[in-house]
Amino acid sequence: MPRNTAQNRRVTRDWNKLCGLAAAEVEGVLAVLPGPLRVRAGSVPVLFERHPSADWQADGIEADTLGLFSGPDFVEENSALLPPQIVLFLENIWDYAGGHEIGFRAEVRTTFLHELGHYLGLDETDLIRRGLE
Repeated sequence: MPRNTAQNRRVTRDWNKLCGLAAAEVEGVLAVLPGPLRVRAGSVPVLFERHPSADWQADGIEADTLGLFSGPDFVEENSALLPPQIVLFLENIWDYAGGHEIGFRAEVRTTFLHELGHYLGLDETDLIRRGLE
């Protein structure tokens, strides 16, 4: 019988628990960013959804997408009609992490940083070079 270590521990797919874990990770990322970047990143709303809606999927977002940045990047932010936002799809991240809390938290962190990179103007190639694929 496997020992109940932190690496082996599974958390039920409790929505409130997933939101709490994800919020803690996002706050942890923001806390270690350099001051000016922390202020800028902290102004972008981060929303938690279970998975992409049917409307997003109709617009081409894959059903298993982990996160999404929408809106203008910070350079174009003042001239845009809609504000920027980051959406993390927590049930997709949970499934991707194999239902393990440590993997979930790590993937929330990576996905948030990836989407934050888009807000800062980085493209997919830039993000991959930084290990945020």
